[in-house]
Amino acid sequence: QLQASGGGLVQAGGSLRLSCAASGSIFSFNDAAWYRQTPGKQRELVASLASGGSTNYADSVKGRFTLSRDSAKNTVYLQMNSLKPEDSAVFYCNAHIVPLGYGYALNFWGQGTLVTVSS
Repeated sequence: QLQASGGGLVQAGGSLRLSCAASGSIFSFNDAAWYRQTPGKQRELVASLASGGSTNYADSVKGRFTLSRDSAKNTVYLQMNSLKPEDSAVFYCNAHIVPLGYGYALNFWGQGTLVTVSS
């Protein structure tokens, strides 16, 4: 299970840090990603973290957002700086996790956390 948190209301230019914590008995926490979605639009990939540690970002957030992972806590973070009103969305975390006792990864989604950036 993934639990996303950290959303809220912030003024343009401000910062937020989103967290996505995996719970339960985990054998390995593979790749992870953050997506965002606004009403009437498709969910878009914001940032991704491969199991090897490499990261990729949407062009719209490059240089402003940073995705990181705390392996000891089975948690990934999305540090969002210099926020813009157009960043407002519901943010979802996604991860492929191998639960203890499984021989393969399962795909998990967090419940979504709302980010609102005021101008």
